[in-house]
Amino acid sequence: MTKEEVRQAVLDIIATIAPDEDLSTINRDAPLREQAGLDSMDFLDIVMELRKRYNVDVPEKDYMELVSLNSSTNYLAPKMADK
Repeated sequence: MTKEEVRQAVLDIIATIAPDEDLSTINRDAPLREQAGLDSMDFLDIVMELRKRYNVDVPEKDYMELVSLNSSTNYLAPKMADK
């Protein structure tokens, strides 16, 4: 996957978890949880969806890498390159 495809995959997962949120105005560098109204359970759902859909494991020590859309994309792109 390209970085843009990874970015879209993350947005698709967030749209599934928070269907009422407007993701068109997401600032790529700002914290996702604040912008999309996600709580800690929603964040864990994102991690689980990454594992389920793309077989990508994100260890708890790396959760801070998923703070913003850009940091998530940069962290996930190498893990999803062959997806």
